[in-house]
Amino acid sequence: MEKAGMNAIWIGVIGTSAIAFALKYLGHSVPEKFLTNPRMLRINTLIPVVLLSALVAVQTVADKSKLVIDQRLAGVAVAVIALALKAPYFVVVISAALTSALLYHFK
Repeated sequence: MEKAGMNAIWIGVIGTSAIAFALKYLGHSVPEKFLTNPRMLRINTLIPVVLLSALVAVQTVADKSKLVIDQRLAGVAVAVIALALKAPYFVVVISAALTSALLYHFK
């Protein structure tokens, strides 16, 4: 059994917790005039879209530390086409999932 002392994992957990607390505290300290700036409001509305797009891109073409092109990319391509055709969300998700599953099955 391992010693009950401070190891690298606990130092990392405590360090990241302290950083997260400091960032939240500093975020609440920002004057309201900076947050109600129209430019800042436009940027804040785009952040979730950009983060989700980056997550989808990484999950689509990455496998651990290497790039792969497989059925996931075809599923995302079908989803993009369905979105361009203004299909309902349910149709977009199901069509992308079916495309990926079929290509994976017949691979």
